[in-house]
Amino acid sequence: MAVAAERPGGLLRDIFATRSTEVLLAETGEEHHSLRRNVGALDLTALGVGAIIGSGIFVVVGTGANLAGPAVIISFALAALTCLFAALSYSELAASIPVSGSAYTYAYATMGEFVAWILGWNLILEYGVAVAAVLIAWSGNLNSFLDTTFGFTIPDAISASPEGGGVINLVSVAMVAIVTALLIKGARESARTNTIMVAVKLGVLVFFNVAALTAFTSDNFSPFSPTGFDGIVDAAAIVFFAYIGFDAVAAGAEEARRPSRDLPIAIVGSLVVATLFYMVVSVTAIGLLPYTELGASEAPLSEGLERGAGISWAASLTSFGALVALTSVAIAMFFGQTRIFFAMCRDGLFTDWLAEVNDRTGTPVRLTLMFGFLIAIIAAVVPFDAVVELINIGTLLAFFIVNLGVVVLRYTRPEVPRPFRTWSPVFPLIGAALCIYLMTRLPGTTWWRFGVWLVIGVVIYAVYGYRNSRLRRGTTPRGGAPAPAPAPGPAGS
Repeated sequence: MAVAAERPGGLLRDIFATRSTEVLLAETGEEHHSLRRNVGALDLTALGVGAIIGSGIFVVVGTGANLAGPAVIISFALAALTCLFAALSYSELAASIPVSGSAYTYAYATMGEFVAWILGWNLILEYGVAVAAVLIAWSGNLNSFLDTTFGFTIPDAISASPEGGGVINLVSVAMVAIVTALLIKGARESARTNTIMVAVKLGVLVFFNVAALTAFTSDNFSPFSPTGFDGIVDAAAIVFFAYIGFDAVAAGAEEARRPSRDLPIAIVGSLVVATLFYMVVSVTAIGLLPYTELGASEAPLSEGLERGAGISWAASLTSFGALVALTSVAIAMFFGQTRIFFAMCRDGLFTDWLAEVNDRTGTPVRLTLMFGFLIAIIAAVVPFDAVVELINIGTLLAFFIVNLGVVVLRYTRPEVPRPFRTWSPVFPLIGAALCIYLMTRLPGTTWWRFGVWLVIGVVIYAVYGYRNSRLRRGTTPRGGAPAPAPAPGPAGS
């Protein structure tokens, strides 16, 4: 059923119209578009830790040390501080609006449809690229583990991209298929599997720290900051990649059993756990090998144990931990991508046929299969370096908008229940400023490539999304009351 809706105020009022929190919540009960609330705080926290602790700590610590020296420890702290302000903002919005879609949904409720579309389009790229990058890295780490442990490797023809000397990366494709099947089976099942893998990789990192202490030397910390403050900040913009993923918890808000309690615990808790591990691992890694050697290594932790401590079997165990870590990251990021796209489809910005939830599994099977197919293509033929360049800038943009969204919603809808509150507007504005600052430290090539992606998104919105969104059609939530007219956006305020 469609309800006629007046659209006074012209195009600007239309594209910046917001969706009320009441309508967003009502739509979670629609037939065929309703996810099951069967995930608790522990599983959600593990999902966040699983998304954060992965290729970042096993690789990026070396990259950061190459830029900042031993002061990369401060770089990790600066990146964590930026994420903490965003995490508090995510927690407030997720507890108030426990709906799938994460930053996309929050932008729709606070800044309007066009901003939400741009952010959602950006998050599709961010999560999809991240999953492909992680599973490409998984293939390389598998060969490293097999070589170190058993003395053989899978032929490059089926484990590397054409640019990397292979034909097709079937190892990565197989992993995409496994992760896709797990997510189709159900949110609870994938969350429990992820929880087990998180426990394993945290255990491996604890083992690394203990083993590294056997060859720890404080001499490696001098000079502490060879490149000064600029090096520390530049490294922070890079190691920020290591913190990407806790927002995947917010993407699963609609499946949380007690969202007002579980989501803030999981979002902030996963970030705190990851930060503690990062800080300790960065200290022990630098104490194990000089920062110049860490920065030159593609696998700094396992190489540090092998060369710095002379423990080959420990290096093999660390390589195994990297495989587990990458798998859990892929699950969490893929989960986040499907839930964000699910929300966009349900809002009519893409066809809602894709957003139908399977009665047996309680998951959006069609869109999960679609993304699995697209990610498999990228992972099969594209080299690792070519698919990771846009991740940081997209995440920082999402965090920036979420921080501003808290301030806007406090002003426009002060009556909305807020089970969790951050200190607004101080913390959100500080977080937004830090996001902008780190974005300015990213290379110019990243900006123009990101711009091209956004232009493509604007074209798709103009051709399809604007005309078919629920705000244009005044569509009634299935099985519910007629959707009320959209709230005026900034253009009509």
